[in-house]
Amino acid sequence: MENRLGKGEVATARNWVDRAIAAIEADQRRSADTHLWKLDVPALSGIDLYLKDESTHPTGSLKHRLARSLFLYALCNGNIREGTAVVEASSGSTAVSEAYFARMIGIPFFAVMPRSTSPEKIAAIEHYGGLCHFIDDGKRIYAESAELAARLSGHFMDQFTHAERATDWRGNNNIAESIFQQLASERHLIPSWVVMSAGTGGTTATIGRYIRYKRHATRLSVADVERSAFFEGFSTRKLGCRCDRPSRIEGIGRPRVEPSFVPGVIDTMLRVPDAVSLAAMRVLSRRLGRRVGGSTGTNFAAMCFHAARMARAGEAGSLVTLICDSGDRYSNSYYDGAWLEANELDPAPFEPAIEAFLQGAGLDLDLAECHG
Repeated sequence: MENRLGKGEVATARNWVDRAIAAIEADQRRSADTHLWKLDVPALSGIDLYLKDESTHPTGSLKHRLARSLFLYALCNGNIREGTAVVEASSGSTAVSEAYFARMIGIPFFAVMPRSTSPEKIAAIEHYGGLCHFIDDGKRIYAESAELAARLSGHFMDQFTHAERATDWRGNNNIAESIFQQLASERHLIPSWVVMSAGTGGTTATIGRYIRYKRHATRLSVADVERSAFFEGFSTRKLGCRCDRPSRIEGIGRPRVEPSFVPGVIDTMLRVPDAVSLAAMRVLSRRLGRRVGGSTGTNFAAMCFHAARMARAGEAGSLVTLICDSGDRYSNSYYDGAWLEANELDPAPFEPAIEAFLQGAGLDLDLAECHG
C-alpha cells in the first residue's frame, strides 16, 4: 500500500509539472517572434544595421526569454514543484519576467533587492504578483537569496549561474536562431557582427555558441559598461575580477564576472562609457520615434563603432544588435536631467558625433577594445 501511495504521489507531482510546462509553452506559442527592424541609414552604403526588438515581449524586455528558459530548466530538473517558492536576486527586468511566469503556473515568487530600489521597479514586480524582499547590504544579494530560499524550502533560481545552461544554444527557437532566420532573405544574410552587452552573460553565450555550431563567419562583439567586471575579466583572463561600484546602466554590467559569462565565445569586447551609452540611446530614440533604454544605447554605440570601422575599410555587410527594453521604464533616470546631474553624466557632448556618423561622417569615439 505504501508503494502504491508513493507512486500516486509521484504521478500527481509529475502531472503538475507537466501542466506547468504546457502552460509556459502555450504562452510562447501565443507570442509572435520579436521584430527585426532595419534601421534606415542611407549614408552607410553597403552596410545594413538591424535591431531585434526584445521590448515587445509580454513583460517588455529581453529578460522574458531568460525567465522562460530558467523556469523550464528548473521544472525539468525537478527543482520546482507544486507550491515551490521561487527566489531570485534581481530588482529589475528579470524579476518582472520571473514574477510573470510564477503567477502563470501558480507558485509564489520572491525578488531579493536593495532597499533603495525605485518604486517603479517594485510596482512592476508586484503587478505580476511578485513579493519584494529588501536588504540593506547589496553585496549580500546572492547569499540572502540562497538563505531565503532555504528558509522557504524553495528554489533559488540564480540567473547569474544558470543563464548560460538553461537555453538550448543549438536552436529550439532561441534568440540566435531567430536572428539568422529573420536575415535569411536580406542582402547580407549572414551578419558580419552581432553586437550586444552582457548582464548575466547567458545571451552572449547562446549567440556565440550558435554562431560556432552553425559555422558562421559572424563575429560576436560584447559591449561592457564603466562599472563592471566583465571587460577586465575578459582582457586579463582573470575571472575573479571585481568592481565595487554598481552599474549605472540597468540590466548590464556586473560587480563580478558571473558564472554564466563564457569568454571563449566572444571575438572582441568594447568598454563603452556610460555617457556615450546614453548619448547613443538618445540618438537611436530620435531615429525610431520612441524611447529605448540605456542598455540599448550601449549596444547601439558599439554597433556604430564596428560599422564605422567597416566603412573605413570599404567593407560591406550587416550588423545586428538588440533593443533590450523600452525607455518608458527610465523616465525618472536616464531621461531625467536631475538624475543625470546627480550621477555626473552628460551625454550631450557625444550626441553630435553619433548623429554625424549616421549622416555619413567618420565616428570619433575612443572605446577601449580587447580581442579574444
